[in-house]
Amino acid sequence: MDDKSQAANGWPQAPGPYTAAAALAPLAGMSVPLGEGASVPLSIRAEEGLTPTRLRLEQEHAYFNDIYLLAPVGYFVLGLDTTILQMNLVGADLLGVPRQNPDRVQFRNFISPRFVADFDRFVQAAVNSSEPQRCDLQLLRAHEQHGFPATLRASADLGGQALRVVLELAEGKLAALERSEERFRRIVHTAEEGIWEIDDQARTSFVNPKMAAMLGYTIEEMLEQPLVNFMDEEGRLILERNIARRRDGVAERHEFKFLRKDGSELWATLATNPIFDPQGQYLGALALVTDITARRETSELIWHQANFDALTALPNRHMFQDRLRQEMKKASREGLFLALLFIDLDGFKQVNDTLGHAQGDALLVEAARRIGTCVRASDTLARLGGDEFTIILSGLDHVSSVERIAQNILANLNQPFQLGEQQGRVSASVGIALYPSDAAEPDDLLRHADQAMYAAKHGGRNRYSYFTPDLQVAAQARLRLGQDLRLAQAQGQFALHYQPIVNLRTGAIERAEALLRWQHPQRGLLGPAEFLAQAESNGLILDIGDWVFRQAAAQARQWQARFGAGFQISVNLSPGQLRGDAALYQGWQDYVRALALPPRSIVLEIGEGVLLDSASQVVARLRALREMGLQVALDDFGTGYSSLAHLKHFDIDYLKLDHSFVRELAADTGDLALCEAVIAMAHKLGLRVVAEGVETLVQRDLLAQAQCDFAQGYVYAEALPAPQFTALAERGLPPAAPA
Repeated sequence: MDDKSQAANGWPQAPGPYTAAAALAPLAGMSVPLGEGASVPLSIRAEEGLTPTRLRLEQEHAYFNDIYLLAPVGYFVLGLDTTILQMNLVGADLLGVPRQNPDRVQFRNFISPRFVADFDRFVQAAVNSSEPQRCDLQLLRAHEQHGFPATLRASADLGGQALRVVLELAEGKLAALERSEERFRRIVHTAEEGIWEIDDQARTSFVNPKMAAMLGYTIEEMLEQPLVNFMDEEGRLILERNIARRRDGVAERHEFKFLRKDGSELWATLATNPIFDPQGQYLGALALVTDITARRETSELIWHQANFDALTALPNRHMFQDRLRQEMKKASREGLFLALLFIDLDGFKQVNDTLGHAQGDALLVEAARRIGTCVRASDTLARLGGDEFTIILSGLDHVSSVERIAQNILANLNQPFQLGEQQGRVSASVGIALYPSDAAEPDDLLRHADQAMYAAKHGGRNRYSYFTPDLQVAAQARLRLGQDLRLAQAQGQFALHYQPIVNLRTGAIERAEALLRWQHPQRGLLGPAEFLAQAESNGLILDIGDWVFRQAAAQARQWQARFGAGFQISVNLSPGQLRGDAALYQGWQDYVRALALPPRSIVLEIGEGVLLDSASQVVARLRALREMGLQVALDDFGTGYSSLAHLKHFDIDYLKLDHSFVRELAADTGDLALCEAVIAMAHKLGLRVVAEGVETLVQRDLLAQAQCDFAQGYVYAEALPAPQFTALAERGLPPAAPA
C-alpha cells in the first residue's frame, strides 16, 4: 500500500516492537488538560516533539482523551462526589481496581485517613478555581494497609461537572521511568483488553496475549501481518473515511468490525493513539481494543425489536413517528413539501377470517412487499398495526408525484394474492395529507391522513383521497390532464416556438431557445408551465423531451444552412430526463450524426438543482452528454442554491442570468453591480453569459456595458413559430438605438 492507503486504515502509522518508551512517545511534549487556559505537565516531556496543532487538538477534548489510557501517570475523571467515572490503565493499577469501575467507588476512599481533610480542601479548591490545584498526600491501594506517597493535580472541566485528576508517584524521574517500564510490561501482558501496535507499513508489530486470543490467533501468527488481513471489505471502507483525521494525529475512539481466524465477527472499540518521532512525523499507532461483540448484538436486537415490526420487518409506529418528525423538519429547512399516505387494506378481515391468521399474515407480508416496490429507497414505509400502513414521501416539489405513487399502490394491491392453495383479494383505501399545508405537527398530519383514508373508503374504496377537498378537485383535474397529454403526443398537438438570443456586441441573432407549446383542442395554446410538471410526474417527459430534441436538431440544421454554421439552438433538459434510459441519449447522438449536424449546435439548458442532485446517475448522464459534444447552459442562475464555485466541477459553457437580476436594472442600483460581478467571475471561469428577460433598452445597454455576451427577451421578440423566426433573422433587428 502507498502512504495514503496506510493512513486510510484508521491507524496513525506506528514504530517497531512495543516498549514502554514507545508507549510514552505519544505523550511527548503534551500536557494533561485541566481546564480552559490551564494544563498539568506530564512527568516526562520532550519539547522537541510538541507542535501547536497537536497541543490544540488535545486541549479541545473537554472530558476525557483516550491518549491518556497508556500514559505513565494515573489519569482520572471524577464526579463532584469523587466517584471515579473514568481512569487510565496506570491509574487503575495504582489503585488496584477494575478500569471500568463497576462498583462506582469513590477516589476519596483511597486517601489515607490522616490526609482526608487535606484532600477535601484540595477538591473544593479545584472545583472553585480556574487554576489547576496541587496536593501532596498518601494513598492506599485497594485491600492494602500500607500507603504510598503521591502528588495530585486537578482542575474542574469546562462545564464544572467533573474533576480531572493526574496522579504521580512522589519519586524521582529516573525511578518513575524504571517503575513505569516494569508496570507497563505487567499491564500489557495481563490486561483484560487487547493492545495492538501497527508499524509504518500498517503491519502488526506487537499484540498482547489478550489481543491474539480475541481474534483466535497466536501472537506469532499476527506479527508482521497487514491490518487489512483481519477485516472485511466493509471494515476497510469505514477505516478509509478516517484518512484526514489520522493524518492530523487525532487520538479517537471508534467501533470497528474484525474477522476472527474462524471467520466469525469481532466487534471492538479501538482507542487509537498516534505515535510521532521528535520531528512530529507519524511513526504509527497504538490502540487499546475492547471486545463489544456481545453488547453490540444485544443492543442491536433490543433496538430492532423496539423499532421494527416483527411480521413484515418494516419500521413500526415508534420509528415511523420519529422519522416523520425528522422529515418534517428537513422539509421545513429545504422549503419542500412532504406527503403522508395512510393505507388501509379493504377486505382484509374477510380474508383473515376465511383463510386463517397464518394466511392473513402471509398476505400482509406480500402487501408490504408490493407497496415497497412503489416508493423510493429514501421514503419511509411503516406498518402501524393490523392492516394499516403509512408512507412518508419527502423532498417533493410536485403534488402529482404523490398521485402517481398512490395509483401504483392501488394497482399493485388490486392483484390476486396467492395464499397456499387459495387466492385472496383485497384493495386499498389511501388517504393523503400534505405538510405544511394540511398540518404543522406530526400528530395532526397523521390524523388528517387517517381522515382522508376514511373519505376514500366511504367514497367506494380502491381509491385515494386528499384531506383537503380543493386538493381532491385539483387531483382529478391533473388526472384528466395526464390523459390529455397522452392524446396530445399521439395526435401531434405539440409545437416548438423559438426566442431569439442576440449577440450584445454585434446586435445579430446568433442563437435561439426552443420553447415547447401545446395546442390544446379546448384550452388553446398552452405554455410549458401549465403541463410540464404533470408530464414529469407521469413519465411522459422522456418521450416529449426526445421529440423536442429531435425537432430542435432538425431546425438547427436548416438554420445553419441559412444563417451560418455557428447558429445554435438551446433546449431545456429536466432532472427527470437525466434519470432516464441511457439508450435515449445514444439515439440523440446517432440522430445528430445522421443530420451531419455538429453536436455543439445544440445547447442543453439545465436548472441549478441538477448541480446539487446527489444522484450519481444524474451527474454521470450530464457528463456523458457533454462528452458527446453537446454544450451545456446553466439556466435561471441566481434563483436556487448553486454558486459559481459549483461550476468549477462541471463542464458548463453558458451561464443564463435569471430575469430577476435584470428586472430592476438601472445605472444607480445594486442590481447593476451584482450583474457586473457575476459576469466578471463567469468570464474568469471561461463561461459566456446570457441575460434572460431583457425588456427595455435601458436594460439592454447596461448589460452591454457590463460586458454581458448575449441577451434574450421581449425587447427583441417573444418566442415565435419557426417561419416567423426565420423571417426576423433574415431581415435582422433594427439598429440599436440609445436608451
